[in-house]
Parts: sequence; C-alpha cells; structure tokens
Amino acid sequence: MAKQTKKQQTVAKLDAEKLYTVTEALAVLREHKGKFDETVEVAMNLGVDPRHADQMVRGMISLPSGTGKTAKVAVFARGDNAEKALAAGADKVGAEDLMEDMQNGNLDYDRVIATPDMMGVVGRLGKVLGPKGLMPNPKLGTVTPNVEQAVKDAKGGQVEFRVEKQGIIHSGIGKLSFADDALMANFKALTEAVVKAKPSGAKGKYVRKVSLTSTMGPGLKVDLAEIEGA
Repeated sequence: MAKQTKKQQTVAKLDAEKLYTVTEALAVLREHKGKFDETVEVAMNLGVDPRHADQMVRGMISLPSGTGKTAKVAVFARGDNAEKALAAGADKVGAEDLMEDMQNGNLDYDRVIATPDMMGVVGRLGKVLGPKGLMPNPKLGTVTPNVEQAVKDAKGGQVEFRVEKQGIIHSGIGKLSFADDALMANFKALTEAVVKAKPSGAKGKYVRKVSLTSTMGPGLKVDLAEIEGA
C-alpha cells in the first residue's frame, strides 16, 4: 500500500459525517489548500431521476462574484451579429467555417452561442456538441438574436448547471483566493437557482445532500439549513 502524504493523513482525520456551515467549510478548505489557486466546487445531490424528462434540472445563473476564470466562447453568427459578438469578446465567430473547425475536433470552448438563423448549420453538430453539453439551447439563452449580451454574460461569470445521471449537480463557484463574502454570495446564487429549478416530476425530498470541496481538497458536507428552500 502506498504511503499516505501528510496532507492525506490530515484529511483522513476529518469527521466525514460532520455538517458544516459554508463559512466553516471554506476555513477547512483553506487549511488544506495546495500550491495553486484551487477552484471551489459545490455538489448537490438531488432527489430526481434525470432519465425522465419531467425530472431534468438545468439552467443558467450569473454568479455575482464571477468565477475567477474567463470563459472561452464560440459564436455562430453572420454579418452585424458576428461583428457584435467579436466586439463583446467572443473568442471565435463564424458560420460554416466554424462548423467545419468543430467537426475537425476543435472544441476547446466553455460556451457555444448561436443566433436563431444559424441553427440549420449548428444542428449538424448535434452529435459533436451534445455529449459535451455545448449544444446551443434557447431555454438557456444560448440561442438568441442578442449575441452581444450572451457573450458578455458568458464572459462575466455566468455558469450553466445540469444534473448528471446520478442526480448530482457539480459546479464551480470561484477560487479559493476569493473572500468568504464573495464565495458565500456565489454559493447562495447557485443553490437558490437550483432550488427554483425544481422540476414538476420531483418526488420526496428535493435537495438531499450538499457538499463543498476544492480542486485538491476534502469533500465537506454542508448543513442544509444554509440553503433557502431546501
């Protein structure tokens, strides 16, 4: 058996069943931080089965304190809309040329946005973008005539949340270097958005468990009393 590092030994001593306030959890994560600025992540275990359409949980939320990283954004647009997208900070803008680029495997983007008239082109990328969760969707505001605002939102700290097969939502809420107030504001914004997105088919307790972790840190259970409407 491999010998545990001092950090692993320290983490192993933590009470796995203890419920933390968000402030307490952040303090523990800072105690165990690594040598780089780690991302703080939230995991929400929900009482849903996303295999059923009426139990899917998905949405967008603008984190008030930002994410600590700049999203890489691709936009499908032509003419004036293409110029507006570029002016707003899009990393790549195009039409058929962008489609071909993506078909060739160039998919290093955090968000893909399209104007409605471009969906005929984007539709051919369903098998490429779909599995990566990048397919533009009008319900998420990523199919829109206002590409300028969509790009600004994506660059300004807007994140998408989507429940996985196991009924869990994972989302980053900023960097460990953020102040507690900033991370608290992001935590509240995300959890409130997920609670509001409760689907009609959800039965029983909706928010079952929430934990906070960092890139290299331990997973800490958060007291559900910290979450409004949970």
